[in-house]
Amino acid sequence: MKKVDIFTDGACKGNPGPGGWGVLLRMGSHEKEMSGGEDDTTNNRMEMTAVIRGLHALIEPCEVTIHSDSKYVIDGMTKWIKGWQKNGWINASKKPVRNADLWHDLIEAVRPHKVTWQWVKGHNGHVENERVDRLASDAADEAVNRPSA
Repeated sequence: MKKVDIFTDGACKGNPGPGGWGVLLRMGSHEKEMSGGEDDTTNNRMEMTAVIRGLHALIEPCEVTIHSDSKYVIDGMTKWIKGWQKNGWINASKKPVRNADLWHDLIEAVRPHKVTWQWVKGHNGHVENERVDRLASDAADEAVNRPSA
């Protein structure tokens, strides 16, 4: 099984507001950068979208390490998700889980792969995290400057 590192980040100009996501995929010496944005979103949605887009870019099942500075994404997938599923997508506060649509997408995106979650301290000089932060921030800036329809 191929080993892939996926570095992800999300950004938002206002929360909610225009946002962006950035991804760096690395397999050996091969790298691919991806990014995109949305006009009206949240930081957490962009963090999740980055992981989903990164996983969807893989064309076969892989052994994946996802590097993210989002405790929301990592804790969601490693600590909270089973309880949410068991409780019908109701959280510990007895409210519907926020971003349930993206949690469902993320569960499906992870399914074919063997995924390890690695938290990275953001804005701390981590080279790949700084790269994806810049991709996400630039995509959010593009969303801010996009002409309205």
